[in-house]
Amino acid sequence: MLEKFISYYQNNNLFTETDRILLTVSGGKDSIAMLTLFKQNNLSFGVAHCNFQLRGDDANKDEQFVRQFCESNKIAFYTIVFNTKDYATEKGISIQMAARDLRYGWFEKIREENNYQYIATAHHKNDVAETMLINLTKGTGLAGLHGIANKNGKIIRPILCFNSTDIAKYVAENNVSYREDLSNSDVKYTRNLIRHKIIPELEKINPALIETLNVEANQFLNDEKIIADKIEEEKKRLFLADGNTFKIEISALKKLTPLTSYLYYFLRDYGFNSFDVADIIENLDGQSGKVFYSPTYQIVKDREFLILKDRNEDTFKNIEINAVESLPFNYKLVDITDSFKIESSNQYAYLDADKVQFPLTLRTWKQGDVFQPLGMKGNKKVSDFLIDNKVSIIDKKELKILGSNNQILWLVGHRIDDKFKITSSTKKILVLSIN
Repeated sequence: MLEKFISYYQNNNLFTETDRILLTVSGGKDSIAMLTLFKQNNLSFGVAHCNFQLRGDDANKDEQFVRQFCESNKIAFYTIVFNTKDYATEKGISIQMAARDLRYGWFEKIREENNYQYIATAHHKNDVAETMLINLTKGTGLAGLHGIANKNGKIIRPILCFNSTDIAKYVAENNVSYREDLSNSDVKYTRNLIRHKIIPELEKINPALIETLNVEANQFLNDEKIIADKIEEEKKRLFLADGNTFKIEISALKKLTPLTSYLYYFLRDYGFNSFDVADIIENLDGQSGKVFYSPTYQIVKDREFLILKDRNEDTFKNIEINAVESLPFNYKLVDITDSFKIESSNQYAYLDADKVQFPLTLRTWKQGDVFQPLGMKGNKKVSDFLIDNKVSIIDKKELKILGSNNQILWLVGHRIDDKFKITSSTKKILVLSIN
């Protein structure tokens, strides 16, 4: 087993003999086997152990066991006690997720502070098989079927070439002591249910199930790389950056086959799942205004585009402007001359300075707002103006108005009110721009 261990980490470039590795050791069979292999190979390493205070005195005994092993073998030892239940409650997450967040954050801190190149965990082939089955049950797509990578950034899995039978045989033959975690037999936990109930039944169909799933995991990983390249190519073509949003042309999107798969891979990194994707596709030909939410992003179905935008729960607060120097725009006051030129861009506003009365207010527009767009004789509702100019739903939400005494001076980025335009009697011009 030692020879296979050496061959595995070398052939997969997990680390070199000169690297210092931080081993994460719970005291159980798998992590103690990994620790013993590192020790037998005279590698440079330290040991990190977490006490999550979830198993009463057994957790303290685990810590003491690992501590004594390290002290008797002169191995650098790091330990910490976490109040895992309180953390889970505070963050609104499961105990398992809380323990994961806490330990990996602490492992990285110890790695950085003590000059370790990598963090090693004791995952093995059975963990890969269990993870695949769990992810398949939850519906994570192809990304969840390649199991557990043997190297991911600073995290390495140097015994991923062994299964649980290999490890049990190794610790027995080498008379290695370890601690049993009795909670590993409790089938109320999903992984334990898969391990003790589901896999044994599947092994009646395929006795080599663990090996088969690991081979498939590697194949899925290679398949995903091919798919990822194609997805990225199409995403660059279809996702049009527009400020802090992306616009996806619906007509071009609908030409992709299979659309469900393309859209799933486009959107999964933004928190949308397969059910969200199905809902979006069902509404591609529907009315504008439909909004789809993930935990962190939103998609708005507009006329010709899907508009993808970060969810921002902050509401804009009105800004009171008491003097020209306080304007939240680029500005200048200029005398009107024959040489003065007006930019045609909507990013500029040219106002008769003598008609602008402070204080001004910058606010979001609201239903019922009315102004006289430059060049028009009568008033028009802002909402109608936005519809006529095909302003997207996302842009509508962000639209601001510069006003004074219940009058609109400038629909920012679009049009000024005709009453504040430059005329033959204008003496000084207030030029605003949002460039």
